[in-house]
Amino acid sequence: MTDLTFAIVVAFVAGYACMALESVIKVNKAAIALLMFVTCWTLLALDPGQFGLSGGVTEAIERYLGSTATTLFFLMGAMTIVEIVDQNGGFNFVRSVLRTTSKRKLLWRIALMTFLLSAILDNLTTSIVMIMVLRKLVSQPRDRMVYASLVVIAANSGGAFSPIGDVTTIMLWNSSLITSAGVIAHLLLPSLVSLLVPALLLSMALRGHLDAASAAPEAAAAGEREFTIRQQHAIFWMGVGGLVFVPVFRALTGLPPFVGILLVLGLLWLTTELFYSHLPRRSGKSAMQKRVSTLLSRIDMTTILFFLGILMAVSCLEQVGVLESLGQWLDGASGGNHYVVTGAIGIISSIVDNVPLVAGCMGMYPLAPFGDMAVDGIFWQLLAYCAGVGGSMLIIGSAAGVVVMGLEKITFGWYMRHITPVALAGYLAGMACYWLQGLFM
Repeated sequence: MTDLTFAIVVAFVAGYACMALESVIKVNKAAIALLMFVTCWTLLALDPGQFGLSGGVTEAIERYLGSTATTLFFLMGAMTIVEIVDQNGGFNFVRSVLRTTSKRKLLWRIALMTFLLSAILDNLTTSIVMIMVLRKLVSQPRDRMVYASLVVIAANSGGAFSPIGDVTTIMLWNSSLITSAGVIAHLLLPSLVSLLVPALLLSMALRGHLDAASAAPEAAAAGEREFTIRQQHAIFWMGVGGLVFVPVFRALTGLPPFVGILLVLGLLWLTTELFYSHLPRRSGKSAMQKRVSTLLSRIDMTTILFFLGILMAVSCLEQVGVLESLGQWLDGASGGNHYVVTGAIGIISSIVDNVPLVAGCMGMYPLAPFGDMAVDGIFWQLLAYCAGVGGSMLIIGSAAGVVVMGLEKITFGWYMRHITPVALAGYLAGMACYWLQGLFM
């Protein structure tokens, strides 16, 4: 490792340490992430030729920024779609299904519904949906933090066994390293176990009932009164059905997922505008508060900028070869044991973004015609499981966690003290389940 590479790694580690101590140093994590991004790339710019960038770093930054922007636009589009559906009464029936006075019952209902939804939608979108629903059901911030943390675990577990449930499984699926039938058949049970263990441990700490204000049916919001039941259902199916259609749109057109998201947003925007244009004039003021042009201003730009800083800082580590070197070291230190390698990658993915980790592994390990490296081989399936579920161990370990962290203001330290141990238990239990499953299948 050169001195410049070492300096970049130090800057990255220091930035993560500051984000972990956000509640202590009282500095917003988005500011730290942006400074970390700029510092890492500025250091690289001191001697770009050392890393094969003889023409400078501008082209490299623009290349990585392009891939990062697709994720950010997807996130902004998904957040806006969910907000539109929620503000106009689309999630009423979901809240009705989940609503209960028992804290434990609510925990299990949230866990299972999030798990199922994240396999159909992506785990990021599912997390946004469930947090919006939780805000209508649980008034106590402390209780909601526990439920929101379980949403992160359930979303990541549900996304791990579905070819369209997580960015990393989509990458492996698109590269023909796993098949839809194979990953579902072999990872469904381990992924479910990785959720059930944390849910059981968290439920043991929950006692009593929710406040009456949380459990009682809420009064209809202005937009919900203005729209008929049929219009509310139309908005729901157009929004959620549109999100389900995004992977299909990508398969049909070959365009990036964010293009499909923007298509759904545009159609939903047009539909709601048509609905509002036929409302009585007296409801004009309240209707304006529910229109997409107003809802767009509610997007949490702090979370967006935090995500930008994190992804671009990680891309700098990828550019200088740190992630690839780390993967090679793991392979040599483990003696080629797939459970050790992928297990370690899962733990690392809770610290850094799992996308470049999986991308690095795909470049390091070639596809083989037979054996553990073949299509649907043990290595690729374990990689899909570990990279997805491992992100639950830290709040910053997955896109779902980052979004929930921003929406519910969950601190890194609180999550690490209260949730990391149970998430780790579920992660290891799921790996054990996969191993036992392999012995009998």
